[in-house]
Amino acid sequence: MTTPKFTIIKQHICDMIESGLWCEHSKVPSENELAEQFTVSRMTARRALQELTEQGLLVRSQGAGTFVATFKSQSSLLEIKNIADEIQVRGHKHHAQQRQLKAVPVNEEMAILLAVKPDETVFYSEVLHFEDDQPIQLEQRFVNARLVPDYLHQDFTVITPHEYLSVEAPLTEATHEVEAVLADKETCALLAIGQTQPCLQVKRRTWSSQGVVSLAILTSPGNKYRLGSHLTF
Repeated sequence: MTTPKFTIIKQHICDMIESGLWCEHSKVPSENELAEQFTVSRMTARRALQELTEQGLLVRSQGAGTFVATFKSQSSLLEIKNIADEIQVRGHKHHAQQRQLKAVPVNEEMAILLAVKPDETVFYSEVLHFEDDQPIQLEQRFVNARLVPDYLHQDFTVITPHEYLSVEAPLTEATHEVEAVLADKETCALLAIGQTQPCLQVKRRTWSSQGVVSLAILTSPGNKYRLGSHLTF
């Protein structure tokens, strides 16, 4: 039985990554380049790239190309919920402390993840969420300034970043990277936990119809989460 050409292309890409020739964040050949290299149609090459992207091995950024993903990253079917709604459903009170809201330059990795040019600035917010009076989540979010130009003018003690972005740039797609981490000293102090207590950290990358909207890094005490069909804080 003949092996499908898109499978051969996928195996080639996997081999290049596993051998170390293509490291994290390396740009991989385009659809046209792969089509020419393997003498296939562009559609066949596109299928190979798309399937590896869905598996979390590659990251595709509109207008920038396709790159090798961070090795720990993975796609997930975690349902995106607004943390304020989650807390209120449990009969508790949500409030937030806005710690930072500013424009920042991007590094190479962030430029790839947000599909922006290396010399662009993006918006950064840092919000500490509380359930009743207990800190429950530190939300650090990088936002594509071109897609959400008024982000810095918001008050995220009144509306959560998720609520605002859902209106201004309705989400069409998301990927998640989930891992257990030991937070740094400052984060532990904000979450009122010891430095040896593990945390759950979710890195969530979201898209609208116009492109990548944001990368959110959500850190919560490890004894205050459930992981199932969706994430609950």
